[in-house]
Amino acid sequence: MTEDEAIAWTREHVDAGSFERIEAFVAMVAAENERQNLISPASVDAVWSRHVVDSLQLLPLAKGAAGTWLDIGTGGGFPGMIVAIARPGMTVMVEPRRKRVEFLQSAIDRLALDRAEVRLAKVERVTVTAGIISARAVASIENLLRAARHCATTSTRWLLPRGSVDRDELARTAAQHGLMFHVEQSLTQAESSIVVLEAR
Repeated sequence: MTEDEAIAWTREHVDAGSFERIEAFVAMVAAENERQNLISPASVDAVWSRHVVDSLQLLPLAKGAAGTWLDIGTGGGFPGMIVAIARPGMTVMVEPRRKRVEFLQSAIDRLALDRAEVRLAKVERVTVTAGIISARAVASIENLLRAARHCATTSTRWLLPRGSVDRDELARTAAQHGLMFHVEQSLTQAESSIVVLEAR
């Protein structure tokens, strides 16, 4: 997916107001990336395809799951900020690095996102009851399930973008936690996938 295709895809999948906010947030990320490494330098010129569409593609997978969206290890705001802009409902972002939290809070304020919150913490120390939990490139699935289990209910859906997936290992991990899973192909990278976990 080229940048032009990614921008066009985004326009088709969000309303005009959300698109303007996403565009403004992308500009904030580009400016802040000069001061701290929010996204890898190699992905700056592909921010729409590598980060925006990569985040937005999670929304259809969350349909039917209600309540707060918890994004673990939000980093530069992907997918948490994009979800907060595009989705009705509360989004709570958890990020342990202070400078990133300060940037995210500034972006929340500038974009007037009244359904978004960012917390300076590791997820183990956060008390949130989440209907959807996402984590992009953060820890192993086993460690994520252990760390954030206290935030989940029997109806929580886990959306976990990954690279390649060992399905046998995933099946064992899911079974140990009383979950079932399926794997979706990423729209943005042929070698990447999204693991969807929920209660049996």
